[in-house]
Amino acid sequence: MSAAHEPHAGAPAEGGARTDWMDALPQAVLLSEHGLVTRLNAAATRLWGVPQERAQGRPVLEVVRRHTLEALLERGGELELEVSGRTLRCTATHTGPNGALIVEDITDHRRREAELREATAVLSHEFRTPVAALRGVLEALEYDMPADLAQNFVRQGLQETERLARLVEDLAVGFRPTRARTLPLSEAFARAERLLRPELGARHTELTFGQDHLVRADPDKLLQVLLNLVENALKYGPAAQPVQVQTAARGTWVEVRVLDRGEPVADTESLFRAHTRGQHATGQGSGMGLYIVRSIVHGWGGQAWAEQQDGANAFCFTLPGVAGLG
Repeated sequence: MSAAHEPHAGAPAEGGARTDWMDALPQAVLLSEHGLVTRLNAAATRLWGVPQERAQGRPVLEVVRRHTLEALLERGGELELEVSGRTLRCTATHTGPNGALIVEDITDHRRREAELREATAVLSHEFRTPVAALRGVLEALEYDMPADLAQNFVRQGLQETERLARLVEDLAVGFRPTRARTLPLSEAFARAERLLRPELGARHTELTFGQDHLVRADPDKLLQVLLNLVENALKYGPAAQPVQVQTAARGTWVEVRVLDRGEPVADTESLFRAHTRGQHATGQGSGMGLYIVRSIVHGWGGQAWAEQQDGANAFCFTLPGVAGLG
């Protein structure tokens, strides 16, 4: 053998170098020529379950086993596929007889996008109540009224402004651990009734509350649960019919039930899923209310459910109790 044909000492073979960098890629890569596979990297071998030595020289369709991918490789372009619960982004290039197919698993990316949309929907829903309360306060302050009444409205406005500030903080730095404290249920009931007073008056509806109990919860989150459930009862129950909030001690837990006399709800479990509304729902709505209720209640270790009680719809939740009220 002449020196001109001897390999350079210490130089890696060209195929070996290509193998090294392609096998290091997290994406699956398939190379082809005239419709036949010339190369699979390690990720592609794992994805399609065909080793390089068996794939080489075989038609692309025999390896990828999907006409969609074969056609994509022939024309070039990009598409997404759902395969066995995974989302795959497939990109193909085609130059003359040569083609390259790159497949990337973007399942986690799509999951994070879904979580972000869900968090945005939850925050949007939670912003509605304090914004509506502030609007009511400002509208009331436009009119002349006694100083003590005006001061009461100002206090309400400041309280809701603080609540909005906490929501903004959550939006900026992510959801923080619960700010739980011990409080009587009557405190949350009074706050909810004050915020709902205009709607109660408009519907000529009376809101009644059960026995007081000491509980351990984040006051804002507890208020959010109560507002969601009572607002639903007002929305779907008949006007001028009372809405009852019942309470009972269940061992170390306190159970709260919100009852309405609306149309009986059949599939109650589905209502607690995100973006789901009841069959009798009218007007605009995100379908997030009961999903938020269950998420909050699960956050403090309780349960949330719905059932029929004495001809009424009962939407129920539990929260940690504190013995020795009074």
